[in-house]
Order: sequence, then structure tokens, then C-alpha cells
Amino acid sequence: SRDYSAPVNFISAGLKKSGAEEVSEEESDGDEKPVKQEEPREVLPKRLKTGGNFKPSQKGFVGGTKSFVDFGSWERHTKGIGQKLLQKMGYVPGRGLGKNAQGIINPIEAKQRKGKGAVGAYGSERTSQSLQDFPVVDSEEEAEEEFQKELSQWRKDPSGGKKKPKYSYKTVEELKAKGRINKKLSAPQKEISQVKVIDMTGREQKVYYSYSQISHKHNIPDDSPQQPLGKDAKPQGFSLPELEHNLQLLIDITEQEIIQSDRQLQYERDMVVNLSHEIQKMSELLSHEEKAISNLSKVLEMVEECERRMQPSCEDPLSLEECARIFETLQDKYYEEYRMSDRVDLAVAIVYPLMKDYFKNWDPLKDCTYGTEMIAKWKSLLENDQLLSHSGQDLSTDAFHRLMWEIWMPYVRNIVAQWQPRNCGSMVDFLDSWVNVVPVWILDNILDQLIFPKLQKEVENWNPLTDTVPIHSWIHPWLPLMQARLEPLYSPIRNKLANALQKWHPSDSSAKLILQPWKDVFTPGSWEAFMVKNIVPKLGMCLNELIINPHQQHMDAFYWVIDWEGMISVSSLVGLLEKHFFPKWLQVLCSWLSNSPNYEEITKWYLGWKSMFSDQVLAHPSIKEKFNEALDIMNRAVSSSVGGYMQPGARENIAYLTHTERRKDFQYEAMQERREAENMAQRGIGAAATSVPMNFKDLIQTKAEEHNIVFMPVIGKRHEGKQLYTFGRIVIYIDRGVVFVQGEKTWVPTSLQSLIDMAK
Repeated sequence: SRDYSAPVNFISAGLKKSGAEEVSEEESDGDEKPVKQEEPREVLPKRLKTGGNFKPSQKGFVGGTKSFVDFGSWERHTKGIGQKLLQKMGYVPGRGLGKNAQGIINPIEAKQRKGKGAVGAYGSERTSQSLQDFPVVDSEEEAEEEFQKELSQWRKDPSGGKKKPKYSYKTVEELKAKGRINKKLSAPQKEISQVKVIDMTGREQKVYYSYSQISHKHNIPDDSPQQPLGKDAKPQGFSLPELEHNLQLLIDITEQEIIQSDRQLQYERDMVVNLSHEIQKMSELLSHEEKAISNLSKVLEMVEECERRMQPSCEDPLSLEECARIFETLQDKYYEEYRMSDRVDLAVAIVYPLMKDYFKNWDPLKDCTYGTEMIAKWKSLLENDQLLSHSGQDLSTDAFHRLMWEIWMPYVRNIVAQWQPRNCGSMVDFLDSWVNVVPVWILDNILDQLIFPKLQKEVENWNPLTDTVPIHSWIHPWLPLMQARLEPLYSPIRNKLANALQKWHPSDSSAKLILQPWKDVFTPGSWEAFMVKNIVPKLGMCLNELIINPHQQHMDAFYWVIDWEGMISVSSLVGLLEKHFFPKWLQVLCSWLSNSPNYEEITKWYLGWKSMFSDQVLAHPSIKEKFNEALDIMNRAVSSSVGGYMQPGARENIAYLTHTERRKDFQYEAMQERREAENMAQRGIGAAATSVPMNFKDLIQTKAEEHNIVFMPVIGKRHEGKQLYTFGRIVIYIDRGVVFVQGEKTWVPTSLQSLIDMAK
């Protein structure tokens, strides 16, 4: 029998010999001299120039079933052009396919598993011919390295020994880094790591207590029978799963101990840092407390010194000024301790007795400023900064307020009880000098509970017909201090004044002297109502008694009425004039014009009466309309007397008068509009919207636009060289600031307002 344990050599693949050569060789075998046969040399894989390799594992290797050289050789017997197309694309016969000649001829073969286990249960699933057996070679250096690696698999180890196992090590630093990363393990991960796992993939059922134990699962040994150890047979390897498991468990425990130790060390280091910070804070707090104790000791010494000097038996008694200096020292040098201390009890014990002694001989009405500087100093020392108002004030929370209420306030009550309201000067001066020192709620108490009842009682006893002292002389001085508190007094004052005016006549000017100071005190509505009810009817009766006589005019009644112009409103005065004056005045003018009058006297009479009114009254549209009506009457009288006798120059005088008065009205309106524009410009309103017309024509055009009236020149039409215009349906012309309207026979001057009324 053959010895199969001997080394096997590769069979030489030489050229086939002819039959004659074989016979000669057989004959030579019978010779006496044996012929030494050449051993076939080991054939190595050849490296192609393109980078591809012939590997013994490939079936295209020489001695195999097929070679790359014979690839596509059958095409020579056909008419195909596949080989030509491959050569055009860069293929070189005898090399592999692809850019680097790494292509294979045969497809990848499948491999059958030994058992019915899952994928990978019996080792690697790769076949002998896999894509990994034919790596892509990108360069000659990589190809050489791959070639040497493959070659080393076919050579024996020169040392003849077994390969040493390779071990992987983990340093302590790596374990620490791993522990820091996995330090915070979430609750779901902990539950998964402790889950029970049953492994039924093998021959026997196994139970694991975490998924991590599956990674330590041992390979199932092959079912093939073990070969007996022969004489020359080599011993087979064996596995110890229990030992491996125990070793792995020890390694894991050691790793966990290292990680836990590192965490504990980091915790201790953090604790050292925290304790060092705590020590620093405690030392700072200790120094602060020691300083506070020292300051409190000094404050206590100063307070005890004050109490000692307040004893009756002390030779050097403490004064209020010295006590104030001590409190200033406490506030400046020991501010925190001073603010934290109970200043109310301290002030009650030390300051109050000194304050009573300071004010024991004080008369507020004689010396109203006595003690203001001293009290102002104590206010800065004792008043609580957080006290902003007296609402809900508790006297036990603020030492200064309690001091003023218990020490200062009794003196004020005694003085007010003896005070006469009509002698208001001294009391007003006293409260004015103390208004910035006394707390607000104490001042309100004085005004509401002490002063106001006295004034109210005095107003009830006041009689405007018998009292020689006007009431405003002892009420108005209280306005800056009391302001709206005096409102309840105004209604009885108005009632008493109204009763006194029932039998009053406008010729008595004393009523105006009594009422004039109250004009700005009463509200505008109440003042106007009082005037309309009590004064205006009396003035209307006075105007009714006025007799208008151009030849012998008595103006007293008119002066009595006009004298109240600043007291009553302009509208009330205009209403009086329209109702009681202008009807009689226009009637006298008409009767005078119908008796061949002297127009110069009429002109002077007209101007004289107009000069009796102020500009504010003349600017009122109703008054302006009445005077314009008088001008129209005079112009009609001059125009209508054509056949009769007329004074020479009368028509020109009346026209000139009309022209002058129209120009004055225009100038006054322009001035008023200019003032309004300036006021509006000061308030920030654009001047473009409130621009004043430059001339009388622009004013007429502006008024026409405001009333939607067409104002345009008449083409080719003139009168005495003046351009004619259409103002609505009326034809007008403008001469030296006066508008002339075309009448039945002549052109009549008119006012701008009358022109607008006619155009509508």
C-alpha cells in the first residue's frame, strides 16, 4: 500500500512526446546505469505587466482545465467579431478582463451548508471563488503587496513552528474613556442589559441573562467523527468553553472594577474642589460676621452713652443738636447696622424727650419757621426710604412719622383751634413753610380735618351785603394748598352772591369788583351759567332803557353794559346787542337818512359808534353784518336820491367810507388768519395747508373754493379798466380791496360774507 502521508509534488506539465521517443525511453530503462529524473520545479504564479496575477487558486492556472490564453479560442472557427470588439476596447489576449485585468472566467460557485442551522452558524459562508479572492489592484505597489500576501499562504514557515497567537490589549486609559462615555446609562438600556435570553439555535437550549453574553457564545464543534491518532498523525485541537467563559468573566469584572475606581476617584476630586469652595465661602462669611459684631459693639457703646447723658443726674445733658450728630455718625459709618436696627424704639427712647423739650415754648403763628431745619435733618435720619405714601400707614413702622404725629401735631391742633379763618395770612405762611417737611398724610389731615371745617363754618356765616371784607380775600390764599378741596364751598358762595344780586342795578360797579376774582376760580360752565342767570338780564334791561339820539346822546347806560365785556362771554354780549341795541340804532339811521341829512355828520356818527366796540366784538360775524347793513343802507340812500337835492361829495364820501371799512375788515381777517397760521405752525402743523392769501383776489378765490362757488374772470369784459369776474351767478369787480357787485343801476360795494350769501 502507498504511504499517503508523504509530501505530494505537483505534476509537471510538459510537451507530449511521440511514440518513438517513448519506446526509446522504455529501452533505456533496462540499462545498467540508472538515469536520474528531473524533479519538476515548483511553478510560481506570474505577475503580468498590467498588474493582474495568475494565481494557483484560479482554474486558468497552467496545468488546470483552462487558461486565459485559450479564452475565446472557439471564435476562430466562427464568424464572430467579439474578440475584435474586446481588443478595440483595450483587451489584451491572455490577460484578465477589466481595467486592471482582474476579471474571472468562471462564475462564483455556491457552497452547501453541513446542517440546518442559521446563516453563519457553521462558519464563513464564503466560497473558494469569491469576489474577495480577486481584489481590485489600483497600483503596482498594492499589486506587489497583495501578491506577496497570497504567496506567503503557499509557503511553509521557515522556522517550522506554529504561528504565535496575536493578543489584543486594552490600556487603563481606554477603559477609563469607555467608562466616561457609558457613565450615564439610561433606564431602558439597563432593562435590556438584564433581559433573559433563550438560545435555541444549537443542539441544546441555552439561557443567557443579557444580550452581551451571546457575543461570547462558543462555536459548535463539527459533527464529523474525529480521526484516531495514528503513528504519524498530528493531534487535533480542542476547546474549553467553560475556561474561556470564566476567563472572559474575570476580564469583565476587572474592567468594571477599573471603571468604578476611576469614577470614584473623579467623584472624590470633585468633592475636594467643592469643599475648597465651601471653605472659602465660610471664611468670607466668618470675616463678615466678625466685622458685623465689631460694628454692633461700637453702635451699642454709642447708644449707651446717649442713655447715660439723658439721666437727670448727668452733669453734661444731651441736647437735640448733639443727638442729631450722633445719629448722623451712626448713619455714615455704620449704615447697615443703622438700617437693620429698630429705629422706632431708639427714637422713642432718646429723641422724643428731647423733641418735646425743644418745642415746649413754640408759637407756630408768630414764628412759623422755627424748627424747620432741625425737623428736616431728623427726617433724613429717621424716615423709612421704602415709605412712599401714607396709604395703610402704620405709625409703628416709621420713627419720623410717629415723631411728627405725637410731638409736633399737638401744637398745631391747639393753634388751629384758636385761629380765626378771616386772618388767613399767618396760617397759610405757617403751612407753606412746613409743606416740604411734614409727611403728606399729616398735611392732608390738617387741611381736611382742621382747616376746611373752619372755612366752611365761616362761609355759612358770611353775608355779602353786610360784610365789608370781600370773601375772596380770605378764601383765595388757600387755593395753592387746598385746590380742589375748596370745591364744596363754591356752591354756597354762588348762592349767596345770586341772592345779593337780585336788587342790583348795572350802575353799581361794586358787583363787578366782588365777582371778578371768582372768574378764574369757578369752572367755565358754572361761571357762564351764573352770568346768564344773574347779570345778562340786568344788562338787557339797561340797554332797553338806552335812548339813541344823534343830536343829544347819553352814553352812561351803554358804558355800564360794555364794561362787563370781559366778565360775560362774547356770544352773550353779541346777543344783547343784536336784541336790544342794533334794531333801535338802524331805525334811527334810516329815519335820519330820509330827512335830507348831512352825510358828513352821518359818517362821523357811524364811525363814532363803531369805535365804541372792541376788535373782538367787531370781528364777530353778527356785529360785522349789522355795520355792513348800515353801510348798505347809506349806499342805497345815496343811490336812490337821483332827482332830489344831494349834498355835494356825499356819494363819494359814502363810497370812500364803504371802501375803507371793507379794507379794514379784510386786513383784520388777514391778520387773524396769519395769527392762526403761526399758532398752528408752532404746534407742528404744516404751513402749506394754512397759508394766508397774498392779496384780496386770492382771499376771494379761497373762500369760493371753500363754498364750492365758481370764481373766474369774464373774458374781454372790463369796467373802468377793472377786470370783471363771475362769482357764481353774480358779476363783480375788485377795486383797492373792495368788492363791487353789479346792481340794477350802479355798482354797489359789499362785504365778502354778503357776497357769499348772495352767491348761494
